[in-house]
Amino acid sequence: MTEKKVKIKDVAEKAGVSVTTVSMALSDKGRISPETIAKVNAAVDELGYVKNRAASNLRSQRSELIGLIVRDISDPYYSEVAAGLSDVLEENGYMLFLAQSGSSQDRFEQCISTMMAQGVGGLVFCPVRDAGLPTSHSISSINVPKVCVARSKVSQDIDFVGPDNVQAAKMATEYLIQSGHRQIAYVGGKGDSLSRAERLGGYCSTLMQFGMPFKPDWVVECEKDMVASSDAVRQLLSEHPTITAILCHYSVTALGALYGVNRTNRSVGKDNHIGQQVALIGFDDVPEAALTQPSLTFISTPVREIGRKAGLRLIRQMENRDNVLQSLILTPELIIRESA
Repeated sequence: MTEKKVKIKDVAEKAGVSVTTVSMALSDKGRISPETIAKVNAAVDELGYVKNRAASNLRSQRSELIGLIVRDISDPYYSEVAAGLSDVLEENGYMLFLAQSGSSQDRFEQCISTMMAQGVGGLVFCPVRDAGLPTSHSISSINVPKVCVARSKVSQDIDFVGPDNVQAAKMATEYLIQSGHRQIAYVGGKGDSLSRAERLGGYCSTLMQFGMPFKPDWVVECEKDMVASSDAVRQLLSEHPTITAILCHYSVTALGALYGVNRTNRSVGKDNHIGQQVALIGFDDVPEAALTQPSLTFISTPVREIGRKAGLRLIRQMENRDNVLQSLILTPELIIRESA
């Protein structure tokens, strides 16, 4: 036989109070004595009552469901963003609703429609491409508080939380120059990526600051996978053997670059004089970076903190505590290991 679902009136009868009193006790609203709250909680525990949050949200006009749209759930960057966001939401009584858009604008808009149909109270999202926003129709239809989390800022009209790409590239390039490198290349990313453009800006400005020329042939695009980056690095070093250091746009680019360097009969490391080792620095640190041989040096922003900051920012919007547009840029740090 099907077990009878416990209702709020059953809790009220068990506790010897009104349904209204139970509702206020469970939602922590109104002036309810500690003794009454204790009786209600005891009845809830004994009967196994589960609060109907959907119905509660309808009555209060407040949703506890928060949407997150990312391009690729398997990307370590967005996994960390999701983890940080989830931490903050759970601490504040909200629940995360996750969707993946891939690289399709149509899929992104479908995710938005689904989120709105589910009654989300707020939305955290990453645009389909760094270089573009969702269509104006999609943006205008999101009639809820929203925060953009991306590798690069894409709009002045939406709250943003993300890294300082220009400063990250400056730090990496200057570190290599101060280590004695004068032949520094950049590998990875695509030409339509704003984050790549920002990092290249930091890379170029630092070269010029130290009186070094920018060489377009030493800036190489490639797909976001280890095989592509390995091939790109192998070809780059074969054509330009004087290169002694490489900035790697993605963490996976740096991992693939290890193999690319080895395929040219050179090794990865800090010695750019004897033996002609090639130094590697990646962006957006991952756990695997400490396990490779040699371990990989990275410039990284605390990505989980991006998720946490986005969550806190969204909650402030939802609770009408702060409606002024904000752009939160997190400072990068240099994690020195064996590769540079």
